[in-house]
Amino acid sequence: MSDSFEPVIIGFTCNWCSYRAADHAGMTRTQYPPNARLIRLMCSGRLDPTFVLKALADGADGVLIAGCHPGECHYLEQNYKALRRHRLLQRTLAQFGIEPERVRLAWASAAEGVKFAAEISEMVEEVRKLGPLNWPARPRPLATVPADIPVLSEVAA
Repeated sequence: MSDSFEPVIIGFTCNWCSYRAADHAGMTRTQYPPNARLIRLMCSGRLDPTFVLKALADGADGVLIAGCHPGECHYLEQNYKALRRHRLLQRTLAQFGIEPERVRLAWASAAEGVKFAAEISEMVEEVRKLGPLNWPARPRPLATVPADIPVLSEVAA
């Protein structure tokens, strides 16, 4: 099963460093798996932990949080905030019964496109080994809801 499983990775990237590292990887034609969907934030410190939980609940198999190296943040100390939130998220996920390895924190400056590509490649391989995230709270498409369960639009107010 793990051979045919292709994980979906959501990457939250800092505008000033890691997003530009992804751009640098593209400009230098550094190959990395197409499994990652990158979302640009102004700063990794602005990442609300509920964004990570929402990404996992909506179908992502893993989440990469990428920002500037500690001490090099464009907004001074916000990447330390991202580090604290990452540790909190890992503890929270473990309590949900989800492998904490599904959420990774990486540091990459704008010139480290090769390093950023390597981080994505490593994460894809790690999540591929873990298998698909079978979070029981995942919403099912409407077509798979049994007929005897009323849909919200059918419930009288």
